[in-house]
Amino acid sequence: MNSDIVVDVAPPMWSGRADGDGPEHLRWHQAIVPYSAEPGTGSVLIGFASDEGVRRNKGRRGAAAGPDALRSALASMALAEPLPLADAGTVAVIGEALESGQAALGRAVTAALDAGRLPVVLGGGHEVAYGTYLGVAGSHLRQQHPRLGILNLDAHFDLRSDPVPSSGTPFRQIDEAEKFVGASHRYDVLGISQPSNTAGLFDTAERLGVRYLPDDRCGVADRAVVDDFVTEFLDDVDIVYLTIDLDVLPAAVAPGVSAPAAYGVPLETIQRVCDRVSSSGKLAVVDVAELNPSLDVDNRTARTAARLVHRIVTAHVPPAS
Repeated sequence: MNSDIVVDVAPPMWSGRADGDGPEHLRWHQAIVPYSAEPGTGSVLIGFASDEGVRRNKGRRGAAAGPDALRSALASMALAEPLPLADAGTVAVIGEALESGQAALGRAVTAALDAGRLPVVLGGGHEVAYGTYLGVAGSHLRQQHPRLGILNLDAHFDLRSDPVPSSGTPFRQIDEAEKFVGASHRYDVLGISQPSNTAGLFDTAERLGVRYLPDDRCGVADRAVVDDFVTEFLDDVDIVYLTIDLDVLPAAVAPGVSAPAAYGVPLETIQRVCDRVSSSGKLAVVDVAELNPSLDVDNRTARTAARLVHRIVTAHVPPAS
């Protein structure tokens, strides 16, 4: 089994605030190490520096700088206890070569999964999703747990039928790939914004059996509705791929995205969903998409995304092998 992860950019040297060297002072930058291919446990960060899919989808470019901004936001976060954390570096999409970049990301995610790690993919536009999926589809874990659940926290379905793949097409591509090999998967979306999705996209979601919860049913007062939605999803799948598009959050919380939300889902709700999925014993991989540092305000979006990653990693219960 080859668990080497091949990237375009080596992991950076991490640095940040230091209050001491003891475990009681531990922060991410003091705990994280370069990825090693030996089988192990814990989480491994994999960057995906791409905004080619956003460009093709006629969005605002800048998400290629997302991985480094997320690393910077994570660096000084305090850890309650030592954790095995690794950084494998970044897969970079050069020019218009999105498809080869997604394939490279897929190989990296497969290697991390086969080594027994939780891959945490730092995007990049939401075209990252197809690359992350390729990694899950090619892993030994998928062979052992065939019923894949994809939970997308997003204002958009990303089911466009455009002939050229983009940040708006990954979940249609996934549906086609799953049908081609006769595999079984479930795709649910939490946070759908009605004004951001055409009637045609709602029709596509209906035809493909996509289950969704609109953003105006995801408020703090809707906790029971959200919990039921997540419970039904988790009960129906073997392993989970969680994908977080930061434009699901209100623009005041996450301004640094290509398409800021006029309404959005409260951070309290998104964090609760992440906590439940991470502790379910079914989470196999997670990615974070659409962080655009050039549009951020006081690193607000990066800090929010980093907090979610921190919660997921520190609460994670690995799937049974």
